[in-house]
Amino acid sequence: MVRFASTLPLLLSLAAGLTGRLVSAGQLEVGVARVDLTPPAELKAGLGGYGQRMGRPAEGVHDRIYAKALVMSSRRRRFAIVTADVLGFPPPIKPAVLEQLADQAWGPDELMLLPSHSHTSIDMMAINPRNVFPIPQIGIYNPKLYRFVVSRLAQVVRAAAKDRAGAVVGTAACRLEGWNRNRRHDDGPVDSELVVTRIDSVDGRPIAALVGFSAHPTILLAEHMQFSGGWPGHLQRGLETLVGNGVTAMYYNGAQGDQSPVLRGGSGSDRWEASQRYGHRLADEAFKLWRQIQTDEHVTLVASRHSFRLPKMQWHLRFTETGGAEYGLTKELLERILPLLLPREASSTAVRLNDWVLVGVPGEMTAELGLELKKQVRRSTGAPYVAIGGLADEWISYILSESQYRQGGYEASVSFYGPTLGRVVLEGCLRAAAGLGELGPGCRNPATDP
Repeated sequence: MVRFASTLPLLLSLAAGLTGRLVSAGQLEVGVARVDLTPPAELKAGLGGYGQRMGRPAEGVHDRIYAKALVMSSRRRRFAIVTADVLGFPPPIKPAVLEQLADQAWGPDELMLLPSHSHTSIDMMAINPRNVFPIPQIGIYNPKLYRFVVSRLAQVVRAAAKDRAGAVVGTAACRLEGWNRNRRHDDGPVDSELVVTRIDSVDGRPIAALVGFSAHPTILLAEHMQFSGGWPGHLQRGLETLVGNGVTAMYYNGAQGDQSPVLRGGSGSDRWEASQRYGHRLADEAFKLWRQIQTDEHVTLVASRHSFRLPKMQWHLRFTETGGAEYGLTKELLERILPLLLPREASSTAVRLNDWVLVGVPGEMTAELGLELKKQVRRSTGAPYVAIGGLADEWISYILSESQYRQGGYEASVSFYGPTLGRVVLEGCLRAAAGLGELGPGCRNPATDP
């Protein structure tokens, strides 16, 4: 287990000096919207997640993919969470979305993009304008697709911001043992916490339900060549059906870098069926939690953002045996690719709604680090419900502890900033969370507190 407890006093002492902090307490107003993010067939969009697909265009649509926005405001403060049924976002996407929203003056500390990490959705490198490399395994840049995605993401924020209504908020959590596993080690750390945040209108009409759970959407494999939101898409549709009344269900992944789903009994050999069954049964569990949630009309909305320098770019010594083999990359290619495709600086944005804190992590963090992050944020903020927004805003790489990096394996081979990246990102995320301030004594989380 990683131990970074010594960083906490420093982070708390720096909290007052953080920039980009938005604080507001009182009546919350929210708006929600969704847009269809399924690319038109003429764009010939490829599916991301598996290098074996060689950048081939999708062969149809199994179920449509969406982007959804929740815009929250209170006393002239605002914050937008956008979830999307996609693999991930390259670094240029969020700045491009903000540029399209410039007339409404949205800032980087007011927006969080959260991809589900679906492996049957838009290829991340196909929407990266810095990708000038003709390497089909990593994806070929598609400028029309890039413009389509940026436009739709800006559109959904505008739509959600347009019509807002007074809202009440509440959160609950539980542990779902046996729903996910550590794919690196059978006895490795597992984050089994399911977190549900309920947002209703002041008269009790369901508006939004946010669901966080950590697992790779990899039930569908490389041979599955149709667009699909995967099990997270089925989870959202299932929860919307169970809650009813036009609610918008939004899913965000967690520290899923080494977390895989455990198939539900009776799934059979059909992976499409298994994906649907997993999502629907997870929706059942989320609905049980949703029904238990007590909401509060007095809402504190706080957001904080911290930027930090990343370690020197480098690749793992065994890269060519694992990630390099899948994605057709040699050391010579990496020397050209990494400085163009990956950032030298990253950021973490954290947001709090009463006793729920969501901390954005700009990549695929392992559960060991994620559990440590959640523990320290609970301690620093007093919030009983702390969740991680995995792959938030941009994908920088896998994020492992130093010992995990040195052990090697696939995740280490797709981690491009060396053995200290995990510590650097963890501390950066803690600094963002420290800017949220303390709640003081509050509710307990039965999923984490004995």
